[in-house]
Amino acid sequence: MEMTGARILVEGLLREQVEQVFGYAGATICPLADVLRETPQLGYTLVRNEQNAGHMASGYARVTGKTGVCIVTSGPGATNLLTGIATAYMDSIPLVAVTGQVPSNLLGRDIFQEVDITGAATAFTKHSYLVKDAAELPRVVREAFHIASTGRPGPVLIDIPIDIQQQIVRDPVFPEEVRIRGYNPSVRGNDKQIDHVAEAIRKAERPVICAGGGVFLSRAMPDLETFAARTRIPVVTTMMGLSLLPTDHPLNMGMIGTHGNVCANKALAKSDLLIMIGTRAADRAIFSPEEIQRRMPSIHIDVDPAEIGKNIQTEIPLVGDVGTILRQILSRDLDTRCAPWLAALQERRRQELERNYPVRAGSVSPGRLMRLLGERLDPDAAICVDVGQNQIWACKHLWLQGGRFLTSGGLGTMGYALPAGVGVKVAQPRRQTLVICGDGSFQMSMNELAAVRAAGMDLKILVIQNGVLGLVHQIQETPPYHGPYGVDLAGSPDFEAIAAAYGIPSITVEEEDQVEPALSRFLSARGSCLLIARVDPAATTGD
Repeated sequence: MEMTGARILVEGLLREQVEQVFGYAGATICPLADVLRETPQLGYTLVRNEQNAGHMASGYARVTGKTGVCIVTSGPGATNLLTGIATAYMDSIPLVAVTGQVPSNLLGRDIFQEVDITGAATAFTKHSYLVKDAAELPRVVREAFHIASTGRPGPVLIDIPIDIQQQIVRDPVFPEEVRIRGYNPSVRGNDKQIDHVAEAIRKAERPVICAGGGVFLSRAMPDLETFAARTRIPVVTTMMGLSLLPTDHPLNMGMIGTHGNVCANKALAKSDLLIMIGTRAADRAIFSPEEIQRRMPSIHIDVDPAEIGKNIQTEIPLVGDVGTILRQILSRDLDTRCAPWLAALQERRRQELERNYPVRAGSVSPGRLMRLLGERLDPDAAICVDVGQNQIWACKHLWLQGGRFLTSGGLGTMGYALPAGVGVKVAQPRRQTLVICGDGSFQMSMNELAAVRAAGMDLKILVIQNGVLGLVHQIQETPPYHGPYGVDLAGSPDFEAIAAAYGIPSITVEEEDQVEPALSRFLSARGSCLLIARVDPAATTGD
């Protein structure tokens, strides 16, 4: 049997049980597009900017647990995709990115739309391939999906020259197994270390669990909840760990970090044992790692050995799959004595959740808006949140009953939320999906409303409109800076008109008494809807 390189690639995708790809066409990817045209079992979503192909594939991957796939052309198509790849890399999202490339005999000659994309992406891919023989494609595709989805997940790049896509291969061999020398990620935790963990937990009086996005990546959400419930150890989360537990769960003390909840940060500061599970302990989550490691011993569970000890020196490191390790720990004697500690934190948390929000005439309180919105969402809702003040307000105040909270926590990529929301809806059309963004970040990807309209999606989009790049504006208002500069969004379009141009209805709220009826209309609207909330530019993330 003879197959072209493009046909081999598509066959490889089907063997990996890929059902959906996100992409943007171009000359050097046309042979592949031609095969996709004849493969109806592979869904295709056309993006309006290649960067967003990465974000859509990310949203798709995060809610399905599968590896997302994006396909773009060479040159600017590939370089536009770089931010999407880097965003996935920083948040450990499994992604396979396929880029077209100029003919292999012309590589290195700087011809039209040639760029060394494998070289450019080296710093933020797990691995990359420049394919020079189509006969290698069955192995390359199999390895790419294996690398992207195992160990610490992340993006893998496959760069394929146009002539390799057209090359004929007789009887291609598709491997059933993957064997990569030197690549053998740990899964099971060391049994002696597990014993040390159990002993440390039994001795602690004020332990705290810090859970991050790695719990989602290993699909260990039930294991985490079982572990916390059995030990009665309070839980704080990083931004990437939000929605692991409902907001009002009796063990959930909120999000830690620079922009975290007071109760969560107090719990971390007063703890006598820190149990980090699936988190990098990065600067935004743990502001002063030196102080933390001085005050308390720590346990660090992560699949990536490079992360353990990078930011906090830990007494008990455990390398392996989070779910597997939690089940190992649960097999031990875990009697704890932290009931007084938990009770004190729960009282503090109760007061925090019952707080009142400041009201400004002629504008909407973002904290109160998030609280009321969250209370009205389905328990399984997917919430895709952008970057900036809108992100912090959502993290601190959005009432989560479960579901998934998706945001760009590592790279902090503005414009992430809308395409990620599209990816979620492609994967799970019936799942209630909400996009939250600011007027700055919305303008970075609002062209993807075309993808929303083309697919007839039911996607609810909240835009916090304050006329400035809010978080930078807030920072510039404090020393050593002397006032806002370069953050005024003058010239922004009429968002109602923009939405209408895409056939999407909109609602605008400017006063507190408008919020509740507007939310009812917004969430009950048939199909997609845009809710524009006018917020005072002086409002801060501390409000």
